[in-house]
Amino acid sequence: MFSKLKLLFKDTVIYGSSTILARSLNYLLVPLYANKLSTFDNGVQTIIYANIALANVLFSYGLETSYLKVVSDSADRDERELFSTAFLTLFVSSTLFALSIVLFAPLIAELIGLSSGDFLFVRYAALILWIDTLLVIPFAELRLKRKALQFAIARVVGVVAVVASAIILLLPLHAGLSGVFIAQAFGSLVSLLLVIPVFRQFKLFFSATQLRSMLRIGLPYVPTGIAGLLIHLIDRNILIRISPSEIERIYGIGYQPSDIVGIYGRIAAFGVVLQLFIQVFRFAWQPFFLQHAKDPDAKRLFRHVLSISTLFTMFLALAATFFVPDLVRYHYGGSFYLLPPRYWIGLSILPWIFLSYVFDMVSTNLSAGLLLTGNTRYLPVVTFAGAAVTALSCWWLIPRSGMDGAAYAIVAGTVVMCLVMAFYSLKVFPISYDWLKLVLLLLVGIVFAWSHSFFAPAVPFPMADIALKVLILVGYLVVAMRLFRDETRIVVAKVRTKFMHN
Repeated sequence: MFSKLKLLFKDTVIYGSSTILARSLNYLLVPLYANKLSTFDNGVQTIIYANIALANVLFSYGLETSYLKVVSDSADRDERELFSTAFLTLFVSSTLFALSIVLFAPLIAELIGLSSGDFLFVRYAALILWIDTLLVIPFAELRLKRKALQFAIARVVGVVAVVASAIILLLPLHAGLSGVFIAQAFGSLVSLLLVIPVFRQFKLFFSATQLRSMLRIGLPYVPTGIAGLLIHLIDRNILIRISPSEIERIYGIGYQPSDIVGIYGRIAAFGVVLQLFIQVFRFAWQPFFLQHAKDPDAKRLFRHVLSISTLFTMFLALAATFFVPDLVRYHYGGSFYLLPPRYWIGLSILPWIFLSYVFDMVSTNLSAGLLLTGNTRYLPVVTFAGAAVTALSCWWLIPRSGMDGAAYAIVAGTVVMCLVMAFYSLKVFPISYDWLKLVLLLLVGIVFAWSHSFFAPAVPFPMADIALKVLILVGYLVVAMRLFRDETRIVVAKVRTKFMHN
């Protein structure tokens, strides 16, 4: 048993590290795109990439998950036949889908809020979607055979290819927005070339019976997958439809909807500060609670984990609220900004983006109750509730508050997801969490953030402002440690043991 858990942990580390490294490398492109492309072009890229993420769910229609399930349950079947059936199905369907997008690109551009003249970028998107779909079954096969290292190499090297080619295309070659899409397609192609050895599994074979088995499992994942993505992408798709009169009222003259989406997308990307932390936690959390679920003190342990992880996320959110805008506005070497001044009108969304991840962390903790008790049927309800609230909030708030309205909507959606997750999780797996203390700590964080904005105008110079922020963060940490004394003792004891061991 222990050896199996070690293998699970090893694979989790590899998958998690590769995912985090890939996302981190991708975010290196944010300053490049912001400085080398106009806010309008950034908006076009943001809206198309948002819809690529949605289309990926439709292109693969749950076949990755169903392939893993069917192969795992079918010891008596020829695995090569299952691989070939799944790959051929996705090859044919993705080719037809991609050709349809190419054919109707001007119409699709208008449907997603762009002008018909942007059809070329929609066609680039079709190419990216097609290559990415061809990777679905080979990547699933690598996971199935526990070839985590090959999976990680193919994924990370593909992202490195995107970053390197984007730098070359945008800096010396001045390829503009087309260079962004060409770089992404090239990176996907590199990943595809790296998984070619997997195609030793392939033979010219197709079984309608096997396909029906996979579709029966995979298709139900499609609505849930789309709903989950909408929580984080519906804001861009509604923001692109904000009227010129509303833009002028909120931001003044000189901006178009694509400019606003481009600014919003680049500012919101700094949420990666917390997103990566939660991603790391998520990779570690699932094997951890599965391993300790039957411990006598499991519920007390899970309560401490939620308190510590949420406390740390709140602290990170407050620190990011204080310092990320400074990093964005800092003039590096007197010649370079992470985001040029035209983007700074969107910095007000950052506290709300960071706050949404606090509730995301709580939801991640609470999901353990549903997974441990096998009540995963409630997960789609959680996702759809969050997506519905986010969409409705966006429709209501964006015309009134622009980018800030979109950020408020994201918070509303994650709060509702957190509440619905808590309702179902505690119903099937009751745990006495320290909700009152957590809510109090959240309110203290909001008050501390507001106190800085109140005192900041009276601060005479930048270093004094930094000192004020550090002082507030230390004060917040002291309050947190006072509220969560048991958790503080656990962390201090662990750190002391580690220090003495070293």
